[in-house]
Amino acid sequence: MPSVATSPMQLPERIVFVDLETTGATGTSDRITEIGIIEVDAAGAREWSTLVNPETRISSFIERLTGISNAMVAQAPTFAEIAAEVLERLQGRLFVAHNARFDYGFLKSEFRRAGHDFRATVLCTVKLSRRLFPQHHKHNLDALIERHGLDVSQRHRALGDARLIHQFWRQAEQGIAAEAFEAALAALLARPSLPEHLDAAILEDLPEGPGVYLFYGENQLPLYVGKSKDIRKRVLSHFAADHASSKEMALAQQVRRIDWVETAGDIGAQLREADLIKKLQPLHNRRLRRNEELCAWRLDDVGRPQLAFASDADFGGGGPLYGPFKSAREARTALRDIADAHGLCHALLGLDKVAPGRPCFSRQLHNCRGACVGAESETAHHARLLAALGRLRMVDWPFAGPAILREGEEAHIVDRWCYLGTARSESEVWAIVESAQPRFDRDTYRLLHKAVGKMKPVLATSPRRAPRAGGPASS
Repeated sequence: MPSVATSPMQLPERIVFVDLETTGATGTSDRITEIGIIEVDAAGAREWSTLVNPETRISSFIERLTGISNAMVAQAPTFAEIAAEVLERLQGRLFVAHNARFDYGFLKSEFRRAGHDFRATVLCTVKLSRRLFPQHHKHNLDALIERHGLDVSQRHRALGDARLIHQFWRQAEQGIAAEAFEAALAALLARPSLPEHLDAAILEDLPEGPGVYLFYGENQLPLYVGKSKDIRKRVLSHFAADHASSKEMALAQQVRRIDWVETAGDIGAQLREADLIKKLQPLHNRRLRRNEELCAWRLDDVGRPQLAFASDADFGGGGPLYGPFKSAREARTALRDIADAHGLCHALLGLDKVAPGRPCFSRQLHNCRGACVGAESETAHHARLLAALGRLRMVDWPFAGPAILREGEEAHIVDRWCYLGTARSESEVWAIVESAQPRFDRDTYRLLHKAVGKMKPVLATSPRRAPRAGGPASS
C-alpha cells in the first residue's frame, strides 16, 4: 500500500454516524430498507431515522434478522423521495460506519439511482478498532459491544446500530491518549497518492471485495488485467512509492483509466481474468496471453505419441489426452523429460529418428531399456509409457452438456472445460449457453477441473444449442 502520514491531526468537527438495513449484501442490486443517522457537531448530537420502501420484496431471512417486514415498509417513502433530505444530513461531514464501504456503497448506489452524485470522506470503525486495539482478533459490532460494554437499544436496526458506533467512538476518544487517537484517524483518512493522470475521485469508488481490475493507457490501450480478493488494496499497491520493480513503475506511469468487474468470489475473478486477458491482449500481461499452439499428446493405434492441437481436437473428452501444453516445443520437451526419467525409448516415442533395429541415442547412453533393439517388448514399453503419462492425463468432461459452478449469487457457466460466462438468473444462464463461442484455454482448464465436484449440469429446461462438430478452438 502507498505510504501515508500517521502524524496527529485535528479532530473533525462535523461527523455523521450511519447505519443501514438492506434487503441483501450487494449494493448494486439490493436496496435499503432503513436508514439511521446521528449528526454530531458543535451544536451537539441529533438522531434521525426512517424506514425505506425498497421497491422489492424483503426475504424471510432478512425479516428474521432485522425485524423489518414487507408490511412495515409498504407505506414508507422510497429512497428517491427522501434523497434530498438524506443528502443534506450527510453532505460535508465525515462519514463514519462499521464496515463503512458497505453502507457508503449502498448509499452511493441509491443516490445514483435518484440522480445525485454523493461523495464523502469515509472512516470505518472496524479499521479504527483494529488500529486502536490490535491485541484483539474480533472487531465486529457484537465483539465491540461485549468488549466495551456498549449499551444496546435495538440491535440490527439502523438507528440502534448507529448509536453503538457513536458510543464506541466516544469511548475511544475519551479512553485513548489524544495523540494516539488522532494519529489513528490520520492514518485511516490519509489519501494515497495516484499518478497525476488519474482522477483521485476513483479512490472512493474502488471496491474492497473480489474481482478483476483493468488498467488502460493512452487511446484506451489495454495495459494490464489483474485479479484480487480485495480490488481496492491491490490496485493501490500498484501505485506504492516503493515499486517492486521497474516494470511495475513503468506500468503505473502509463495508466490513464481504471475499470473493474466485481465478482462473488475468487473463482469468478480467476475465470474473468483469464478470459479478459485472452480477449484484450494487454500489453503487460504475459503469463495468461492467448497461445494458438495449445496442444496435448494422444497415443495412436499402436501406442505411439502424436500431437493433437486444440484447434482440431476435442479437449473436453475426445479420448485420452495428456497435457495440455502451450506449444509443440513445450510438449516435446516434457515428453523427452518423461522418457529420460523412466528409461523410455526415444525412437519409439518419435523423439529420435533411427533405422529399425538400431539403438536410439538414449540407449547408447544406457538410459533406454532397449525397446528399440528388442531388449524390451513393445507391450512392456507401452505399459510403462502409460504409467509415466498418468499424471498428465487430462480429465474428460463429465457432463452431457454445459454445467453450472455456483459461487455466492453468481453461476459460472462451463462447457467441456470452456468458460462461457457468468449469470445471476436462469434467463441469463440460457442466454449465455445459446450465444457462447467456447474456446478451450489451458489456464481455465486447470482451474475448473479442480472444482468439478462443485458443478451441476444445466437442466434441459430450455432449447439447447446443437453440439459442435469437432473440437473447440484454442486460445
